[in-house]
Amino acid sequence: MTSRRPGEPLARSSARLVEEAAHQVTALPPERVAELLDDPDHLVVDIRDPRELEREGMVPGAYRAPRGMLEFWVDPESPYYKPALDDGRTLVLYCGSAWRSALAAKALVEMGREDVVHLEGGFTAWRAAGLPVETYTPRR
Repeated sequence: MTSRRPGEPLARSSARLVEEAAHQVTALPPERVAELLDDPDHLVVDIRDPRELEREGMVPGAYRAPRGMLEFWVDPESPYYKPALDDGRTLVLYCGSAWRSALAAKALVEMGREDVVHLEGGFTAWRAAGLPVETYTPRR
């Protein structure tokens, strides 16, 4: 049983987790990620929620991998394994503001993936830099 009352600060806040992750994983600026879109050694991966994609669009050509499934999709021992996320390319993760992508990149590194980076500032920074945005079309 815990003595923490609802609404009291947690032992480690979400902001602290993101800050710690940011110190452990590499973040690339939007302009550098734009250069990697056609690089066969990199795969840009959007980990945002489908509602965000529908509302805001996405980086052109990005692979869609929901944050909640990412660890399962990259793990060859998982029944949800997606070989496209484990084909030798460096994964360039992004979310809306780089919080989820920092945490996700850290988790993948802890799983043994050394070839993971994320988009500094997330999709918000991508759009602010005036980089191209693609309309999201849901898979049917």
